[in-house]
Formats: sequence, C-alpha cells, structure tokens
Amino acid sequence: MDLKAALRARGGTAMRRDLLKAGVGAWQLRTAGQRDGVVVPYRGVVALAGAPPEFAEAYRHGGLLTCISAAPHHGLWQLHPASELHLVCGNGLPRDGVVPHRRASLPPLPGRPVAALGDVLVHVLRCRPAAEALVMVQCAVVRGDITVDFLRGKLPGNRNGRARGVLDFVCRRADSLLEPLAAMHFRQAGIGFVQHVELSGVGEVDFVVEGFLIVELDGKTHFEPRAIKRDRRRDNTSVAGGFTVLRYFYEDVVHHPETMVAEVRATIRAHRAGLRLNK
Repeated sequence: MDLKAALRARGGTAMRRDLLKAGVGAWQLRTAGQRDGVVVPYRGVVALAGAPPEFAEAYRHGGLLTCISAAPHHGLWQLHPASELHLVCGNGLPRDGVVPHRRASLPPLPGRPVAALGDVLVHVLRCRPAAEALVMVQCAVVRGDITVDFLRGKLPGNRNGRARGVLDFVCRRADSLLEPLAAMHFRQAGIGFVQHVELSGVGEVDFVVEGFLIVELDGKTHFEPRAIKRDRRRDNTSVAGGFTVLRYFYEDVVHHPETMVAEVRATIRAHRAGLRLNK
C-alpha cells in the first residue's frame, strides 16, 4: 500500500506499527523521512507535512485528543482555540504540556487519535468553564449528534453536579453559539425571558425579556447591507408596537457578557420606574 495514501486515510498521521499492519511496506517506512512531503516527527510516528501537529503529539504520549483539543476534529463550536493539549491517558500520569483525562468509555474515531464525541463532551463538561462547555454541547445537540439525556446519564453523582448544571442551559435550538451563551448569562443573572418569540409584523426575535424588551443577537450575516436595512425596519416596527430593543454582537456576548447583563438590568429598572411614575 502507498505510504501517503495510508497516511491520508488516517488524517495525515499514524504510528509506524499501524501502517505496517495496513500493508505499507517496511522499506517505505524505513525511508519515510527521506520522502518528499513526509516527516517523522517522533520515533515510531509518521506524518504528512502539514498534518495536524496535535495528532503527532497524541501518538507521542500514547493518548487520544479530547476535551477542547478534540473540538475541531468533531466540527464543534469553540469560544477559544485550545492553549494546552488535552489527552485521554489511561494511567493519568503527569506529562509536560498535557492536561490528562483518565478514561474514555467509547471507541475513538477510526484511524485517528481522537476520542469519541460522547467522551469529548463529558470531558469538557467536567474540565472547562461553563461557557466553553456549553457551546460545544449545544453544537452537537443542534446537529442531532448527541442528546442531553445521554450526557446526563454519563455524569452521575454529586461530583458531576456542576457539569450536569451546564446541560440545563442547552437551548432547544440555536443558530449560533451566541444564543445559548446569552441565555445562560441571563438565567444566571435572574433575568426572566422567553426565547424565539414570533411577533406580528416583526417576525421571530431572539429574546423577549420581561414582556417588553426585545434582545437581538447579531452574527456576521447581520452586517450585510440588506440585513442591516431589514433589522432597522424590524426595530422600528418593534418600537412602534411598544417594545424596547437592544442589540448585541459576538464580542458583547463572548467577551463582555457582564456589560450586556448590566445594560439589560438597567433597561428593566428604567422600565419599572416609568411604570411607577405613570400610576
């Protein structure tokens, strides 16, 4: 079997022993480092030039990528790229530059050093801050790749209480990571809202807070000229109908949620004060 073809079938990187089992000739492997476009990053590891470097690191440590390190390989939403290598390493021994996760209960991705989706999400729920874990779980749930009930079943007992709590914030549907994040911040702040509300003459809005305040979350598509005009007309119709409208962007929800929550609270206070004055 051709060495490069075998590597491409395995995501670009493989252990020498696995390539031998797949039918790659011993001579091809002995001369792998001399072949154009092929590298030997570590002893016993062979890779195509440009292959994901984390694959070679996983093989080097005898582990599987998991948690946030596995997110790109499952196509999951992420708030931030992984700054450390998260690996399932069976013995849990410390390794420089590695965040170890002790156990995987499901078969890994075929031909790749990547833990199964279920294990990846269980690990991120236990390991990472709520916001990071939420967006990964939300993405998998919206795609229909996994269910909240399945993950709850993998997180029994008191020690997993915080992880199960994140699952309470998974939305029934979401077009982007902004919606579940904003919903989590609002709930944690004690702000009452209804999500995905259809309003006459306006269409569906992201949130209606306390019955009077529309909160819209604007992703990239909202910056197109046609979308800007549509959103402004929707806002005008909403205000004419007695609503107040606030709009927030990616950087607001992801990087400055405390400011967003403070503005929503201030708007609620001002509305209530106005109601008292009008009595």
